Amino acid sequence: MRHRRTHATLAAVTAALALSLVTVAPAEAAPPGDRHHVDCSATAAGDGSAARPWTTLAEANAHPYGPGDRLLFKRGTTCTGTLQPRGAGSATHPFTIADYGDAPGRAVIDGNGAHDAVLLADTQHLRLTRLEITNAAAPGTERNGVRLRLSDYGPAKNITLDHLFVHDVRGGDFKTLTGSSALHIAVEGTTVPSWYDGLNIHHNEIRDVDREGIYFKSRFSKRDLVGNQQDPNAYPGAWTPSLNVRIHHNTLTSLAGDGIKIDTTSGARIDHNRLDGFQLRSKAANAGIWTFNTDDTVIEHNEVSGGGNTKDGMSLDADGASKGTVFQYNYSHDNTGGFLLICPYSGARTLDTVVRYNVSRDDGARLVQNCWGPILNTQIYNNTFVNRTTTPGHLVQDDAGSPATTRHELTFRNNIFVNEGPSGGYAFKNPTPGLAFSHNLFHGIAMTRPNPGGIDADPLLRPDFRLSTGSPALSAGILVADNGGKDWFGNDVSATSAPTIGAYEGPGVG
Repeated sequence: MRHRRTHATLAAVTAALALSLVTVAPAEAAPPGDRHHVDCSATAAGDGSAARPWTTLAEANAHPYGPGDRLLFKRGTTCTGTLQPRGAGSATHPFTIADYGDAPGRAVIDGNGAHDAVLLADTQHLRLTRLEITNAAAPGTERNGVRLRLSDYGPAKNITLDHLFVHDVRGGDFKTLTGSSALHIAVEGTTVPSWYDGLNIHHNEIRDVDREGIYFKSRFSKRDLVGNQQDPNAYPGAWTPSLNVRIHHNTLTSLAGDGIKIDTTSGARIDHNRLDGFQLRSKAANAGIWTFNTDDTVIEHNEVSGGGNTKDGMSLDADGASKGTVFQYNYSHDNTGGFLLICPYSGARTLDTVVRYNVSRDDGARLVQNCWGPILNTQIYNNTFVNRTTTPGHLVQDDAGSPATTRHELTFRNNIFVNEGPSGGYAFKNPTPGLAFSHNLFHGIAMTRPNPGGIDADPLLRPDFRLSTGSPALSAGILVADNGGKDWFGNDVSATSAPTIGAYEGPGVG
């Protein structure tokens, strides 16, 4: 009896001790932030709750927002004027502007001719998503769909613009610090260097815009590379680039001017965008995707077509003060102005540009154009150029104003040039001594410059730009250091064996 009680007592003590050692986890804190609702079709005054939403943009603009807050617009309704919210989120709890409800259609912000339909000024840790944005009234004035603006702010971190539908932004023919664009990213100010760090622009649809699609401009941009192209209002201090910029998976259609232009960035990536129709309604020069005053930009896996005229009108452009730009794995076609522009002028320099594993089909006027000014260490290799319905007037056009002392360093290696259309064209306009060719294949084109190791034969190019079995281009190129490792199709490119000429590195296709 005593023995049984002793064991029972010990068991009870052990259980009590174990219970005392259990750590009770504290209740997880609710995330910060409030939800604020806007229904511009409602008439009764509200407090921003789902049951009693605000009814105007003025009410939404008057409220200060903080980490975790959500500003939500009712689907199927339209708010007119400018959305200009105040406040910012935090690194762990961004401020989000989005939609709500299950009504068909999007929530619409209509600028109705205002300078900006949406203005996000001096803010960070913010996401703008899933809204429809338009600004078509009173066409011809400076205006934007969405404008990001910093003024003496310092770094603005982690801003995302995604899944927006921006259309019918009917501005004038202005390429300025303040407009006109579908998505306009500007750094203003005069005293505090400011920049974006972690700007992600993705999965947006942009169409019918006058003038710019996605456009960057900064006053904190002064450096020697820019020369006399420098904005006269630029801050005189050090070049202060935006960092960790990525622009991807956007669709841009029917643009008056440029498609995507970035300015004063370092390490930006522009990839997987579809641009169809640019340089359509502007009197100035414009290009599809281009850089100005940037370092180490990678532009890859984009499709660019529909450049409207020959005032530039190229698919791709490394412009003044562009350093270390890489154009790779892009598909360029049916651009009236051509494929590529390398364009320093007025004292600027463009250097260390790499153009590789791109495909150009039926790009017209000229395949490559060089502006006057120093073009240093430009490498154009393993691209495929095929013209079936359009014959370019020039294979390379050097600007007629280029002085004899201009230093150009352009090498063309391992490229395929095929003309399946009318004969003629493909001349060299004002070629400079620094223009060098090696191991390129020309078919249907009378090559008039030295091309050591080159081929003049049918490459047996298939409609999908691969090479058929027996192609003379297979393994006939010259080895290029730091060649990127992949071709246009994703095939491996050897670092030790002679490559195939053109953008295809796989085996011949039967």
